[in-house]
Amino acid sequence: QVQLVESGGGLVQAGGSLRLSCAASGRTFSNYAMGWFRQAPGKERDFVAAISRSGLSTDYADSVKGRFAVSRDNAENTVYLQMNSLKPEDTAVYYCAARWSTDYYSTYNQRSRFSHWGQGTQVTVSS
Repeated sequence: QVQLVESGGGLVQAGGSLRLSCAASGRTFSNYAMGWFRQAPGKERDFVAAISRSGLSTDYADSVKGRFAVSRDNAENTVYLQMNSLKPEDTAVYYCAARWSTDYYSTYNQRSRFSHWGQGTQVTVSS
């Protein structure tokens, strides 16, 4: 099992930036591909970004390409989501997720592919 704890959410004005962190514990972090998802009130939990276990591959939802960047530090057991040029429509609870992966380069963008989830962190972008 791996436990995930997100942090870094908050209230920011449109155009601002936030960096989310997701700290992992319990198992070898570098064996897990990671993902970020978000859920706005009354909506589905949607894919935001993903990174392979090695960090060599990344993937993004079209809505965040060019604004968000996912990275990881396997020595620190942490994955990050740098969010720039934030918009009010980015307001949501952001979740990190982990999936055991034997492939150094694969990323995953479907909720069903992830077995471990954090509790979420709220991001609110004011206009």
